[in-house]
Formats: sequence, C-alpha cells, structure tokens
Amino acid sequence: MYIRGLLPLISAVATRAYYRFSVGGARVPAEGPVLLVANHTNALLDAGFVVEAARRDVRFLAKAPLLRHPYIGWLIRAAGSIPVYRVQDDPALVGQNRDIFVAVHAALAEGDAVGIFPEGTSHSGSRLVPLKTGAARIALGASLHLGRSFPIIPVGLVFRDRNSLRSEARVVVGDAFDWDDLAARANEKFTVRELTRRIDNAMRLVTLNLDSWEDAAIVHVAEQVWSAEHGSPRDSESTVSRLTLTANVLQTFRLRGDAEWQSTSRELRAHARMLRRMGLSPQSLKEDVSLTAALRWSLARLPLLAAIPLAAVALLAYWPPLFAARWLGTHNSEGPDSESTFRVLGSGILGAAWTVLVGIVAAVAGGWRVGLATLLVLPIVGITAALVAEQRRLRWMAVRRFFVRHLHRRRLGRMRERQRAIAAHLHELLEIGTQ
Repeated sequence: MYIRGLLPLISAVATRAYYRFSVGGARVPAEGPVLLVANHTNALLDAGFVVEAARRDVRFLAKAPLLRHPYIGWLIRAAGSIPVYRVQDDPALVGQNRDIFVAVHAALAEGDAVGIFPEGTSHSGSRLVPLKTGAARIALGASLHLGRSFPIIPVGLVFRDRNSLRSEARVVVGDAFDWDDLAARANEKFTVRELTRRIDNAMRLVTLNLDSWEDAAIVHVAEQVWSAEHGSPRDSESTVSRLTLTANVLQTFRLRGDAEWQSTSRELRAHARMLRRMGLSPQSLKEDVSLTAALRWSLARLPLLAAIPLAAVALLAYWPPLFAARWLGTHNSEGPDSESTFRVLGSGILGAAWTVLVGIVAAVAGGWRVGLATLLVLPIVGITAALVAEQRRLRWMAVRRFFVRHLHRRRLGRMRERQRAIAAHLHELLEIGTQ
C-alpha cells in the first residue's frame, strides 16, 4: 500500500516512456464508485494505462500468483492490489475469494474506483477471450451494499505493436451502460450472465478484435489510408472506432465468402510496401511540403544539433542496463504479452542501480562531491538523451520525407492517385459491409 499514492506518476512515466500514448473517449467520474473493465494483452502495463485513463486512484484485482512473483510481486503488493484465487492456481485457496469479494464490495460502497480485467488473465490473442463472471458478480454484490447501480466503464487498450519501443498505444474510455434493471434483481441467477454479456458488448465497442494477428497490418493500413484521404480526426476514440469498423467489415466479407476484400487487401499490402520503401506514411504521402516551409522547420530545430553529442555520451553510459532490460524482456518466462512489462520495469530498476553504481565509482575515483554530482546529473542527462534521440529520429524521418517528395515527384504522384483509388474502394466496401 505504501506506493498507491505514487501510482499515477509511476503509470505516467512507464506508459509514456515506452509508447507514444494517447487517451480518448469519455471521462471517468472523478469521485464515487466506478468499476473499470479493460482488455488484457500487455501484462502489468495494462494497469498503468487504466490508471492514466481514469485520472484517479484505482485499486486492481490481480491473480494471486502475481503477488508472489519474484520480480514484480513486490510492486503489485505495494500498489494495494487485491488477490484473486483461481482454481488452476491452487484449488485449496479458492474459498478465500469470499473474503475478497466482501472487501471489494466494501471498497466500491465507500466510493473507490476498482479496476478488473474480466478476461481473467493476460494473453497474446488477437481478440477478447470469453469473459469470466467475476466483474458481474462484483458489480451486483456492490449494488446490494449501495442500494443502486453505479458506473461500469469499459476501457479499450489498442496497440500497434505492443513490444516495440515508441510504438502507438491508444486507450479509449467507453460510455457507462445502463444496468439498473439488473441491480434491482441482483439476487436472481440469470443476472450474472446477463450483466457479463452487457460488459462484453461494451468492451467490444472500444477494443480491436481480429480473426488473427495477420489481419492487424492490413486493418491498420486500411484505416490510415482511409483517414488520410478523408481528413478524419486522429484522436484515439475516432481511430479505434475506424479500426473496429474495418475489422468487423473484413470479418463480414469472410463469412459471406466474398472475394472482393481479397483484391483490396492485395492492393493495400502492395501500397504499404511501397510506402515503407519510401519512408512515408499514408498521411505524409498526401501532404505536400514547400521548400520555404521545410527551411523554416529546419532552422527552428538547429539547437537540437548541439545536444546530439551529449545525448550520444549519455546513451552510451546507460547501454549496459538498457541491454540487460531488453534481454530480460525477451527471455522472461511469462510469455510475449509480458515482454514490454519486463523491459519497462527492468529499465527503471536496473537503470537506477546502474546510476548508483556509477556514482559510487565516481566517488571512489574523485571524492564524494564528484560522486554526488554524478548521482544528481547522470539521470537528468540520461532522460535528456532519450528525448533528444526520439526527436532526432522523428526529425530525420521528416527530413528524409522532404527529399523523397522532391526527388521522386512523378513516382509519388502515381502513388497519390493509387491511394485515392484505394480509399474510394475502401469507402464502398465499408458501406456495403455495414448494410
């Protein structure tokens, strides 16, 4: 419990350091009882995303073995997580769940926010797995204490590539749905199944559900092409909504046995390959940057050049813990859905330990003042280096795109025409698929 107050800060640092993170959709009530239900494909980091989306203190239910995990158990316990005992973990302890439910009901009755992952476990699947009934039973039990229903809010977590550093992570907060009729009949057996069904429906509105991960690339490219050509907003809620629509239409065409989508998929894949070779995106292909605008943009960023040598030295100094954290993430025994969690935690813990070690060495070599200065300055320099490296990557990509646009005008002109044709065809397919 001793770091619960720091959870929002820890969540913000962990999620925003590893991902390009954005939140969209509804607002979670700032006070009063709330049950937050989220999909679970990214292990411990998923809780950080939910806290960021909620913007308030959240208590989580976690499977009991996690609290005993040799690497992350201390963090889960310190965050005040409530253990859930599953049959597959230890049948002898399942009876203790009665006390857990009492505690969760009391927390909600007192106005707390509780987070739960109704799928029951973190997984690597491309869609929601069948939900457990725990979330529904918690909500119905708490409604008896409160004498009424309260907000159950779905939170969708959508990752472009969850294990890639600085990839996109979008979080969508859905609208609370009505379940007053079920709260009034909380003691009836069918209510658990019905409320679980409603939770499932609400979560599917804010999550991306694919037949397989092979569909992910084509669905994302289709959404990017369509939104680039139609000038659609790029906020998380709108983007996830378009991704979900595209995935649903793809599934509809498959169920119909219609081959129309196959030809469009081939066009999209070929277009995406060409964009990658040119270092472009559907949006940047559509844009046309003038020489004057490019010069102004470049001059404004000249000060960045002065920081590059310092950033290079700092990144070199932190290479050992970063390499170790990457190795830890890749070789952890929890599976691919835990890779980013172990990388983030490993970077933080090993980075801090490395800073202390370098500070001690500096103190031995140059005295306590040098050691203290190293402890204070090195983390600041390291964080600055990471920011500079990120900005440098983005600036280099933008400069490259500028030259590509001006050296391959004819080729890009043909690609623009092709993209417009693909977007028009996609529009037709989306209209047909939703009829």
